[in-house]
Amino acid sequence: MVKTQLTILTRVVVGWGLSDGSSTTRTIFPKDGRAMNAGTFRKEGSKWKPEQTAKRRKPKARKEKMRARKMPDLRGQSGFTLLEMMSVLVIIGVIFSVTIHQFSGLSDTASQKAITSAIRELNIRETLTWYDFKISIDGWKNDTDVFTRLDTKLGGGFQWDPAAGDLGGSLHFGNHTMTLDRIKSTNTSAGSWK
Repeated sequence: MVKTQLTILTRVVVGWGLSDGSSTTRTIFPKDGRAMNAGTFRKEGSKWKPEQTAKRRKPKARKEKMRARKMPDLRGQSGFTLLEMMSVLVIIGVIFSVTIHQFSGLSDTASQKAITSAIRELNIRETLTWYDFKISIDGWKNDTDVFTRLDTKLGGGFQWDPAAGDLGGSLHFGNHTMTLDRIKSTNTSAGSWK
């Protein structure tokens, strides 16, 4: 069917239920070519079209809404088997044991490097103390004076057992122990730790 287009003045439309009251001309499209009733209209852009009235439905009862919602059926789904869970636990255990073994290896390596650094520190201190005596007014007299002024305390974690002497001693750090020998200083060279 061909839709007919009616152009009428707003004054006439106001009589049909529009309360716009403007004096401009509006275009009204009747539905399916039938005569327009005096129902409500809605505005779309600059054109007026009859508003389709929706049928009112009765609200569903609460029980019907609850039945309409579908809960997922979990009976058909499967979970992890005991074998799968045990295999995951075994894999985690292997990874954990390898990590702990490597960590203990790192700890041993760190202790060895700490003792090596401590030997370097003792040699630097020995050289500085010897130079201090060499540039002093009295000059270097003997190794006993140099060793007496030498600071052998290396900080937390390091222990001498027995105490460091002018011939060396046992240096402990963590679970590592290294026996160090000290070469005495002379008038021409500083002492050293090995």
